[in-house]
Amino acid sequence: MSEYQIADCGGLEILQQICSTVDRVESLAEQIDKDGEMIQVKGQLRPHPLLRDEIANRSYITRNLQRLGLNIEAVRPVGRPGNYS
Repeated sequence: MSEYQIADCGGLEILQQICSTVDRVESLAEQIDKDGEMIQVKGQLRPHPLLRDEIANRSYITRNLQRLGLNIEAVRPVGRPGNYS
């Protein structure tokens, strides 16, 4: 919030949803790490079913960060301005 100004209620709601989705992704990643990326189902190794949810949530975060314009780094001048006479 110190680098970008989001003041409208719609933007703040999107930001809130992004933050709660980040919490969800961390929870999913924890469960996947605990169980392993591959799990045994009927004697066969299968990708963990939560992997799809994790990827979908990460995609949601990325899309909405772009929607808010937060994927662009703030432009800052490099160094001190030159001395023009």
